[in-house]
Amino acid sequence: MQLDLNLLIALDALLEEESVGGAAARLHLSAPAMSRTLGRIRRALGDPVLVRAGRTMVPTPRALAVRSEVRALVRRAQALLAPEGEPDLATLDRTFTIQANDAVVASIGARLISATHAAAPHVTIRMRAEAPADTADLREGRVDLEIGVIAEPATEIRREFLLADRIVGVVRAGHPLLSGRMTPARFAAGLHLVTSRRGRLSGPIDTALAELGLTRRVLAAAPTYATSLLLLPDSDLVGSIAGSLCRPAIAALGLRTFALPLDLPELEISQAWHPRYDADGAHRWLRGVVREVFAGLGGHTKVTPHVP
Repeated sequence: MQLDLNLLIALDALLEEESVGGAAARLHLSAPAMSRTLGRIRRALGDPVLVRAGRTMVPTPRALAVRSEVRALVRRAQALLAPEGEPDLATLDRTFTIQANDAVVASIGARLISATHAAAPHVTIRMRAEAPADTADLREGRVDLEIGVIAEPATEIRREFLLADRIVGVVRAGHPLLSGRMTPARFAAGLHLVTSRRGRLSGPIDTALAELGLTRRVLAAAPTYATSLLLLPDSDLVGSIAGSLCRPAIAALGLRTFALPLDLPELEISQAWHPRYDADGAHRWLRGVVREVFAGLGGHTKVTPHVP
């Protein structure tokens, strides 16, 4: 026999009310409709369920035996099919995997971990390095949230803007470029270090210089912001770094920054997730924590969901 959840709901009402009329009123049905439903239940169970005793109806022994189980099943089904409410953060036990580059992890990682632990002590945050190439990890569920410059996500991926950052020049203290007026020609004349997870040796800076008839000498490329920054204190290399995201690391290494004399697009930092998590209360909470942590970084922020 095919399972019909409506029969369980009707049976629960009949056993609770011990009356066809009472059950009909409870389920907003007519008495004849409830009588027909009782007939279906009797055929399914092979038992009368309710029998006449004077002016009332009483449950059969079989009905009494299954009453508590029927009630439990109906309550569980109703809870399962109801919209998810806010999670109980005190008892939430879940591991979230966040994919981000090292600059994001360094800038917001400690505050994110502290904020999530304070609210949800059983939650674990697993930080995963940015992949060398774009992956389907969000779509396939290996990553819960991706944070970074997400220019062209897959069609179904959700994206929310978090922070607009700017690329700044960064050099060791006492570097010759720090004295005198910075011009595009002076900047281009330095020995440059670029940061690229894919190993690219050119990018928007080179495009902007080319528009001015200038080129720069790229002496080296590093895969992450952290490795780039660690190469600068003992060299005359000129780095170009996301200013707001890398501010703590720049200060810790005693490096100096300067505004680039070029018209460059902003870096739009976003968080992205698969729509399977749109209605997930715990995931919504995590996205809210990320949003709040980024708001504390300074720079230009806004909360504008973007759904491709």
